[in-house]
Amino acid sequence: MHVMDSIDNHRYKYQKAAWQVTILAHLFGLIAILLMLIWLLHYRGGLDLDSDNPNLIFNVHPFLMFFGFIFMAGQAMMAYKTVRAARNVQKIVHMFIHTIAICLGVVGLHAVFKFHERRNITNLYSLHSWIGITTFSLFCLQWLFGFSLFLFPRGSQVHKSKGSSMARIWGKGTFVYGNMYS
Repeated sequence: MHVMDSIDNHRYKYQKAAWQVTILAHLFGLIAILLMLIWLLHYRGGLDLDSDNPNLIFNVHPFLMFFGFIFMAGQAMMAYKTVRAARNVQKIVHMFIHTIAICLGVVGLHAVFKFHERRNITNLYSLHSWIGITTFSLFCLQWLFGFSLFLFPRGSQVHKSKGSSMARIWGKGTFVYGNMYS
């Protein structure tokens, strides 16, 4: 019994420390969103996907790529460990938030392609655009991998346990890659 008490005490200390770091991460994320909105609304004139002004269309891109793709993907990663619920509920919340991130990322990519079309600019002409498309594609593949392996009811335990570490490494790598090149 003494060993179990020690393990539970260690788990409690870990969860308490992780919760504090999570709150700090949420706070920094919300501050970044607020600063980006101030920049886009005050200094760049706003954002509007249906505007006649191409600059307002473009402004949707950085906002949704940060809020939708970076911030929401980070929220999904933290939710998997911080949502106090059954494992299946954690998986569904994690996957749902990732789905929101993908949807907002698609709209963000649509905005930049629409901006390029309105300005007669060639698409995918810069290193930033190629790295962004690659990162987003890897993120979508990660989502498909996670859905098919972990939420699909017929996945075997052997494949799930082997795929779990790969999914964590791939997910964190894609997240870091997206942050570095955004």
